[in-house]
Amino acid sequence: MSLFDLCSAAHLDRDRVGVNPTSRGLPCIGADLVAGMVFAPSSTSIFAPAATPARSIFGLSMLVLSVTLAIFLIVGGLLLYVLIRYRQRPEDGNREPPQIYGSNQIELSWTVIPILIVVMLFLTTTRVVLETEAIPKPTSAMDVTVIGHQFWWEYRYPKLGVVTANELHVPISDPAKPTPTYLTMSSADVSHSFWVPRLAGKMDVIPNRVNIMWIDPQETGLFLGQCAQYCGTQHAKMLLRVYVQSSQDFAAWIEQQKRPAQQEFTGNPAAAEGQAVFMHNACINCHTIAGTVATGRFGPDLTHLASRDTIASGPIQNTPENLRKWIDDPSSMKPGSLMPAMHLNNHDLEVITAYLTQLH
Repeated sequence: MSLFDLCSAAHLDRDRVGVNPTSRGLPCIGADLVAGMVFAPSSTSIFAPAATPARSIFGLSMLVLSVTLAIFLIVGGLLLYVLIRYRQRPEDGNREPPQIYGSNQIELSWTVIPILIVVMLFLTTTRVVLETEAIPKPTSAMDVTVIGHQFWWEYRYPKLGVVTANELHVPISDPAKPTPTYLTMSSADVSHSFWVPRLAGKMDVIPNRVNIMWIDPQETGLFLGQCAQYCGTQHAKMLLRVYVQSSQDFAAWIEQQKRPAQQEFTGNPAAAEGQAVFMHNACINCHTIAGTVATGRFGPDLTHLASRDTIASGPIQNTPENLRKWIDDPSSMKPGSLMPAMHLNNHDLEVITAYLTQLH
């Protein structure tokens, strides 16, 4: 990991990616579930690792920083000594100092020592990479398929029959009984990079190629990250949110996600009308809502949209006001978004928003 990566991890904009789930109203449906799932956004610094791969990277980073700090102090100290020791004095006059041309010992030292340092760091890095990849996959591991899109993330849980978008939920891993999560990654369009600094290193998400990484978070919470490979206009707002939950909370979340989308809107005529408007518009060509005629795959699955804390892959808080504005003109909130403006009238905007806010 380069110093650029270290600085990037330490300075990811937490205000931009952190959203307080309690700042918007929660319906009574699933309230008990949500009560156990309120997380405060965590730091994105690699200096606070929360999973085994991240701890390995942290140890390697500290070694690299220690070596480079020692080099800096030695070179800086020698330079300071030379500047002071051999500074020009009044008694020197205009006399030229002795000229020394070449020193085999010095030239050999500043050639061999850097080579040895580079080889040592290379071998250490290789050992960390190989050890991380060589750990056998336990039978208790959970599988998640990650698909990168411009500019959002799709998550599929093939063994559990769950599809969601932008907010990844995983169970905590007990060191005594590890339950790591294996992420099988590919891209639907251009190159992306999956990076949650406190959980693991970067992994490229590339078209026509499958890359696999694993995480074993050992504390619950919300872990933030960022697409770390420039992928287009809205690369900076292609954010990552990983919710690490207790096994009980994760099981409850899975059960909630397996339910079909809400179909009954008795007492809520606006939502009922919004469902009809949604199903008769182009929305169904891009989005899926389980149990309905909406089966599009180009955009995020909206079956349980209202259960998510954010929209647009993280940068926008999921409130009715923001959702309405997003449906009306996505480019006003996320310039370069591939979702077109729907050009709906105010009434249709209101009822579709009322419908989507009921999809818990």
